[in-house]
Order: sequence, then structure tokens, then C-alpha cells
Amino acid sequence: MSSGARDQAVHVRAPGKINVFMKVGALQDDGYHDVATAYQAISLFEEVSARPADDFSVRFSGPIDTRGLATDGSNLAIKAARLLARVADYRGGVALEIEKHVPIAGGMGGGSADAAATLVACDHLWGTGLSRDELHDLAAELGADVPFALMGGTAVGTGRGDQLSPALAQGTFHWVLALADVGLSTPEVYAELDRHRERHVHDIAPPVEQPTVDIEVLQALRAGDPHQLAEYLYNDLQAPALHLEPSLAATLETGELQGALAGIVSGSGPTVAFLAADQDAALELQVALSASRLTVLRATGPVHGARVVAG
Repeated sequence: MSSGARDQAVHVRAPGKINVFMKVGALQDDGYHDVATAYQAISLFEEVSARPADDFSVRFSGPIDTRGLATDGSNLAIKAARLLARVADYRGGVALEIEKHVPIAGGMGGGSADAAATLVACDHLWGTGLSRDELHDLAAELGADVPFALMGGTAVGTGRGDQLSPALAQGTFHWVLALADVGLSTPEVYAELDRHRERHVHDIAPPVEQPTVDIEVLQALRAGDPHQLAEYLYNDLQAPALHLEPSLAATLETGELQGALAGIVSGSGPTVAFLAADQDAALELQVALSASRLTVLRATGPVHGARVVAG
């Protein structure tokens, strides 16, 4: 391969996400659960650069500690590149460089954003010319949150979370994210949810097979009203996440005492997302939580999904 070809690079940006609403259906025979979730893409972006290569590789940079991340074929971005190459019958490889800004194992879809960005980058780099629908189908093969990282904006996810319908969202929502020192494994959180339901079988209503997103959430998003949305933030995975990481309860309490409209564990956690009334309130909350020795980031949503920004 010529040095000129190696100098080509495609740069793609893909967002992290918050689940502003999440209901989890009953455990099914295949070991999975159907979900009903309202996703919002937020302004924490993964930056993926792709260059032609003879094989497949990935390396990481950015403010996130990536020492624990796999760089072999088990990495989701490598899986995405290999999948596209196989489908498109592309015989070369790709060298990926990922600048990470989304917390790892934080319930914010950072790995899914890497995979979505890689699909878009390799499609552009290799000239495979897949349609957005075809890329969506590949994304769904890679993981439940990957299609949303491709799509962005605000959307309702059903099935495993990968069956997406765009949701109208007016204006901008302001979020302050409290990061945890530890990660939580998504399968462990789901397993704890099943145990939680067994422990409280006489206290809580049995889960339905196919949950739905509450209409009030969609109305609040459509109205662009953070006060209204704060009333309806909900996550079935919050209780099991708190059971596995009890310190999150104090984080939630601190944020709400410091003026957040509401707080919620994002996805399977352990990141806690606090909704603020506006930009000024978000800044004040960020300062207050930082003073409480929490590691915090500020972000807005919705933002666009994975897209080429250079190359």
C-alpha cells in the first residue's frame, strides 16, 4: 500500500447517550429482555479516525482512562470494521484511532458510539456505499445501543432497544453527569434486576413482556420542557444498579439537594444524569457537585448521530 493511501483518513464523530426513560420487560426464554426506552444523544462525542491498513487495529487517546479496554478482535469497533468488510467483500483492513470522551462502562453507550462511528468511517473510507438502513442493520448486529448512536437525536427504542422510532424534541435539555469511580457490567445489572424482581415478587407488579414508553415522557420531550420531563424520568435498572453500587444513592441525593430538577441512573449505570432547568442552572450544579468531590461533566441534548466531519 502506498504512503499516500496510508495518509488518507476519515474522521467521524458519534455521541454518547442518556436513557431518559427505561422500562424492562420480563426475562424471556432466550435470556434477554425486551425494553422500552427513550434515548437522547448528548454532546459528549467519541472521535474516530480511520486510515487504510492491511489488517485491523485500534488505539485510544483522550481524557478517559482506556487502559482496561481491549484492543484485539473483541473490541466492538474492530468487530464493526470486520463486519462491514465481510458484508462488503472488502479485502483490506483499517487502522482506527479513537479519542474517547464518553465514560467507559458508565451506561452512556461509549462503546456503541465507537462502533457506529467505525461503521460510518469505514463505509466512507472504503467506498462501500451502504445505505443508512443497511448500516442500521449492521449496527443492530453489533449491539442494542449501536443503532441509536448511528441515528442520534431523540428516539424511542423497543425490542432489544434497537428498533428505533424518532421522537420529536424541542429546544435543548441541559444535563450534568456525575461519574462513578467504578464501572457496572450491563449483564450483571440485568441479572440483579431479575433477582430484585424475584425478591419482591409479592410487592411489585409483574413485568410485562413488551413494555412501552409512557406518553407523558414523549409529551415533555416534544414540549422541550425540562420541568415536565423531570417528573417522568424513570429507569427500571436504577434499583439494581443502586443495589450493586450503594454509593449512587448518595450521589442522587446530593444532586437533587443542590438544585437538580431530577436525577436518574443512565442505562445500566453507574453514571448519574441530573436534569437542570437551563444552562445557568447546569453550571451552578456542576460547580456544586464538583465541590462535593464528585467528578462531573456538563452536556446538552439532543445532538446528531454518527457523521463524517473530515475526510
